[in-house]
Amino acid sequence: MTIAEKAVTRNHRSSLLKVAGLSAALGLALLVPGLSGLHAKIEEPASYQPVSPTIDQARANILIARQLQFTHFRDLGISDELSGDVFDAYLNYLDSQRVYLTQQDIDALSRVKGRLGSALKTGQLQPGFDIYNLVQQRIIERLKFAKEIISAGVSELDFSTDEKIRVDRSEAPWEADKAALDKLWIKRIKNAVLAQRLNGADDEAIEETLLRRYEGQLKRAYQARSEDAFQAYMNAFTGMWDPHTSYFSPRTSENFNINMSLSLEGIGAVLQSDNEYTKVVRLVPGGPASKQGQLQPADRIVSVTQEDEKPVNVIGWRLDEVVDLIRGPRNSIVTLEVIPANASDETITRSIAISRDEVKLEEQSASKDIIHLDRSGATYNIGVITIPTFYADFQAMQAGDPNYKSTTRDVRKLIDELKQDGVDGIVMDLRNNGGGALHEANDLVGLFIDKGPTVQIRNANNDVQVLDDRDPTVSYDGPLVVLVNRMSASASEIFAGAIQDYGRGLVVGSQTFGKGTVQAVRPLNHGQLKITQSKFYRVSGGSTQHKGVIPDIEIPSRIDKSRIGEDALDHALPWDQIEAVPHTRYFDFSGIIDELRTRHDDRFNASPEFSLLQKEIDFLTQQRQIDYVSLNLDERTAHHNQIESTRLTIANARRELRGEAPFETLEELEDWQDAQVADPDNTDDELDFVIREGGHIMADLLELDQRMASILAPTQFAAKTEVP
Repeated sequence: MTIAEKAVTRNHRSSLLKVAGLSAALGLALLVPGLSGLHAKIEEPASYQPVSPTIDQARANILIARQLQFTHFRDLGISDELSGDVFDAYLNYLDSQRVYLTQQDIDALSRVKGRLGSALKTGQLQPGFDIYNLVQQRIIERLKFAKEIISAGVSELDFSTDEKIRVDRSEAPWEADKAALDKLWIKRIKNAVLAQRLNGADDEAIEETLLRRYEGQLKRAYQARSEDAFQAYMNAFTGMWDPHTSYFSPRTSENFNINMSLSLEGIGAVLQSDNEYTKVVRLVPGGPASKQGQLQPADRIVSVTQEDEKPVNVIGWRLDEVVDLIRGPRNSIVTLEVIPANASDETITRSIAISRDEVKLEEQSASKDIIHLDRSGATYNIGVITIPTFYADFQAMQAGDPNYKSTTRDVRKLIDELKQDGVDGIVMDLRNNGGGALHEANDLVGLFIDKGPTVQIRNANNDVQVLDDRDPTVSYDGPLVVLVNRMSASASEIFAGAIQDYGRGLVVGSQTFGKGTVQAVRPLNHGQLKITQSKFYRVSGGSTQHKGVIPDIEIPSRIDKSRIGEDALDHALPWDQIEAVPHTRYFDFSGIIDELRTRHDDRFNASPEFSLLQKEIDFLTQQRQIDYVSLNLDERTAHHNQIESTRLTIANARRELRGEAPFETLEELEDWQDAQVADPDNTDDELDFVIREGGHIMADLLELDQRMASILAPTQFAAKTEVP
């Protein structure tokens, strides 16, 4: 019997009766009126102080419940069914991978499952806090157990068996009891050790790293605050209405306001809590992380390292503390260790060094380029306008500065310059544009149409407001292609949807995010509530919510749609439809769209760049579908080598296309990638073929129908589409 196995047996014998007693006490504490918290009946570790709700939190809870029931877009009452959903969501937040609680715990907790709703209506927070305290105690038990196993020496662990571990346990059954959970944790530790061995670390370094990780998490668990429990509980509650409705504690509110003003010095990334991890939601265009190029949405942060200091493990940290750690003085370097969004399991990490800086408005500005296409003896000059975000310098605008910057004003200038250059068409690149100022999306549509509605906004009372372009001038009347992808959201979807509804241009790329809701931030007596109050609808009547904009011509993407997008979020508001509003239809593409798609498919089937992209997508898809990983050293090594070999093969195939020498090893590839992202003058040509394809589609349009050269030809103005 190994030391690890002895530890399992010893811990199981000493605490089996304690678990049963603890569960019974918890059930009693939650069900008996007037009984103080769980800590009144349970012997807590001397250094752990269970948290309790405050009067201010109870008042805020009552206000939140009222706001949700009476002002949220979704008409949802607080019922027994909702109570059960809140219970499940809360446990999912506190123990998403089901590695702290046992089925015995769940059975005891389930006695209160149907009663949380009525308590939340009246500010009775103790049941939620009791659940939180139990989970914190279980976390402490697990981390102590993990430290004991590591302290015994990782050489005591057996890596010659045929054991496997489930990669994602979010849908796994709860382990029956503490003994089963002990066995699971030994597997988790083995998995962590294997990952670091495969990255070249020796056992001594692995033990130091893991002990530091578990000690850091343990410290956080002991430092649990009342506000942590309240924010977690409220967000499980508010998330029942939709994923964009959330509670901000006073400290989180401060960080939210700083982020909205873009005045902080940091890395330019929007972060959120994702169970025990801090997850990257999106990158701020023009920010340090966006320019550096390696950090991606859905990456999860494992540790943060300051210059010349040791890494600080942040698993289990509060979001505000992680933000404080990442934020720092301008031009200093912060290194993030992250689990990449496309990693096959949580043990695969990479380190990303980012130089902190301010996010400057001018670095978010629209930009232009021209590509030249030679086709059958004819040359087409295609203008490309890239819009990272929908921005406006509100301070300069309010100060009366006639030269204030905004998306529409900048794009109008770029269009004039491209027209002077004699371009045959324009491609608007909105890939990775997460939105921004709504009025800018409205005004931008106006540059390409005569006049008319651009978007409809419906509130909870079914009142519909229509935003219009009332300026009859048209900045650009030629053929138009709009590029989008899964990260194109909100204002980007409004623009792309309007262009599509007007028949003003073709939308090309992949299905957009589907963020079609509008939120307002409302102050509470304690913190703030961000609440969804209305939805966007296209002029054709369909919502951009949930479904997003479906491209006319599709180009596959590396982005995992099952993890990123509105339809990947729990309790997202559904797609629906209202009446269309009268609007012009400039072009009817129905007669040529099939030929356009055929030409596009033929080009892509013959394109080595696309073939390579498809291989990479297939590889990433295959990795995402892995449910279990082996804990056998030989099997795991073979799998690791296969993944590394595939990465190297894809990278070298791309270099071959560019006429560059292949890399001999993966380390050589990673060193080159680090050098590339560290070079501020480097431009990424990797996906240029997608922009070129937009230009080819433009040329196809002109070849198939010369009437599409201008919307201003008298015969091209269609009759208004009237609503019956």
